[in-house]
Amino acid sequence: MQRLHIFQHTPHEGAGEIAAWAKRRGHALTTTHLYRGETPPPLEAIDWLIVLGGPMNIYEYRNHPWLVAEKNYLRAALSAGKTVLGICLGSQLIADALGGKVFQNPEIEIGWLPVTFDAAAVQPGSATPMFAGFPSTLVPLHWHGDTFSLPPGAVNLASSEGCRHQAFAVGDRVVGLQFHLEVGHADVVSFMEGDPILGEGTYIQSSTTILEAASMHLPAANAALERLLEALEKATESQS
Repeated sequence: MQRLHIFQHTPHEGAGEIAAWAKRRGHALTTTHLYRGETPPPLEAIDWLIVLGGPMNIYEYRNHPWLVAEKNYLRAALSAGKTVLGICLGSQLIADALGGKVFQNPEIEIGWLPVTFDAAAVQPGSATPMFAGFPSTLVPLHWHGDTFSLPPGAVNLASSEGCRHQAFAVGDRVVGLQFHLEVGHADVVSFMEGDPILGEGTYIQSSTTILEAASMHLPAANAALERLLEALEKATESQS
């Protein structure tokens, strides 16, 4: 059994299919709801830290003062060699913690948009085994307006038309994803209710389009999530 811990930033963006996977694999899963003022467990009590998304910017300290403590905990988890997975806002927080810069992306991406993976990253025997076996192109859910520069030691593994940096890895147990593989259909609905789509743009889809396309794209996205989690599980086990 491995001990997975979630940092959740808002009620409408939860663990989704990560929780279902952890249950199937017999892993413990706990959550700190930071927006409620909850305190995370001691670092020695976890094996993984999974940092979810949220509508806030990583520097919105006045509105979300818990970001300061979260960043300190994240840096400590990375320094301690924990397995760390960041999704959307979580990927930006990891990039920041490791010395990258977070800033507005030229485009807002909201909806089911294709991501192209580096050809070498998805091949068997890749130096980044957590993405081995991924399709060369995947259509996951996006919901972000910010992006990041790659932190020192990170390898960029995917891009889209609207955003150059979509996925990165540092070693074999630290991963950042700008997009969402963890959502199920109910999570997609929750995203739209909690963070309504405002405005138009080249890479902004309507709520109707997003809902209608969910059944088409969710199976592949969730299968990719399972591959990624199993690779991180194996890497974590090898370090124990």
